[in-house]
Amino acid sequence: MPEPRAFWLDEQFDREHGTDGRGRYEAEVLRRIDEFDVTWGDIAPVEFAATAWRIAGELSPGFVRSHRRIVSATCTRSPWDGSMVCAVTVVSGWPAELTWTKQWQRDRGWRDWPQLFGQFTTPTEQDQTRSPHLRAMLQVQAPLPLDDLPPAPDGPDDSVAVTARRAVAVLARELNDLLAPMIGQLEAGVPADS
Repeated sequence: MPEPRAFWLDEQFDREHGTDGRGRYEAEVLRRIDEFDVTWGDIAPVEFAATAWRIAGELSPGFVRSHRRIVSATCTRSPWDGSMVCAVTVVSGWPAELTWTKQWQRDRGWRDWPQLFGQFTTPTEQDQTRSPHLRAMLQVQAPLPLDDLPPAPDGPDDSVAVTARRAVAVLARELNDLLAPMIGQLEAGVPADS
């Protein structure tokens, strides 16, 4: 079975729903160009790429799409050394310590993540009044390589939207390389071989 994708760009939807010959993401970058002001001419491409990623995720639906197990994903500049770091929240099953016996449950009807059409959802207020929920999540924090990130533009010109799109594509690829094996293992639902 092929490994699932953790992140990908929805290029088709972006083009189909763009205006004035531009994709939605390109138009949004140009509309919010002032959010890149602190990045112009930066020797490191990190802050520019982080801003591009944030804007891509704020579109609805997002320009960057993610696997159903991804709850959130941020890419930011590390305050420690200026490198690129990510913080990703991933839906997980209960830890093995809670699945090998149901003794801890004491017949209280504990429930896992609710799902609606295959998507993990938050329990409704009504659900929360009926039974307890234990929704396990993994918090992934990791560095991301800078090698393929495009340089930050020198100023607000016609290249900004194209450069932002390229930066987002690189980050999506790096996050996919990092997280797709984990997502595949979680989807398989069985412990990995030792």
